[in-house]
Amino acid sequence: MFKATILSALLASAAAFAPTNFAGRRSTFVQEDAAAEAEAEPAAPAYVASESLPFMEKPANLAGYVGDVGFDPFRFSDFLPMDFLREAELKHGRICQLAVVGFAAVDLGFHIYPLPEAYEGLTSVTAHDALVKYGAMGQLLLWISLAEIISSVAVIQMLQGSGREPGDFGLDPIGFLKGKSEEEVNDMKLKEITHCRLAMFAFSGMVTQAVLTQGPFPYV
Repeated sequence: MFKATILSALLASAAAFAPTNFAGRRSTFVQEDAAAEAEAEPAAPAYVASESLPFMEKPANLAGYVGDVGFDPFRFSDFLPMDFLREAELKHGRICQLAVVGFAAVDLGFHIYPLPEAYEGLTSVTAHDALVKYGAMGQLLLWISLAEIISSVAVIQMLQGSGREPGDFGLDPIGFLKGKSEEEVNDMKLKEITHCRLAMFAFSGMVTQAVLTQGPFPYV
């Protein structure tokens, strides 16, 4: 009797260390679920370096726009509509193209005639304070604000899906785009955006040099 009791205790102790069929099945199910989840997860997108800033990733939302060189270091395109950003870029670039010509023209001696006596001897740099004093800058602010209000209607419609392209106001009096293919039109757009970007840098440089040197054109 004593021997039978000891034998029963030993068998019970050994059974405690034996693996159960349920645990094995559970492990198999977990492994199968993990494999299924791994297959379902999409592959991570490949890293694409910016052409203009090779040490940074190229913003994906710039793709498809004429003149795209991957330049968006502050990632504005991640949270603002690209059509709005392109509209702003074209507008500022066009203004700077006009500003470069106008800024240099004044310092080269081109003036409106008859020239008001208060404007005699003004340079492009000193003209600002004088025009503020005599009210001319107030008129500029009024008319430019009116133009901005009118043009904003087209921008809002564009963002709502009207089909209008950024910067397109139908202004082509010489007919540069008339009868052109899509490739030729895109080439003209590339030329415009390139000159816009150059003009923004150029005007910033011209104003800086003019203020530092207080000299006539070319401000050296």
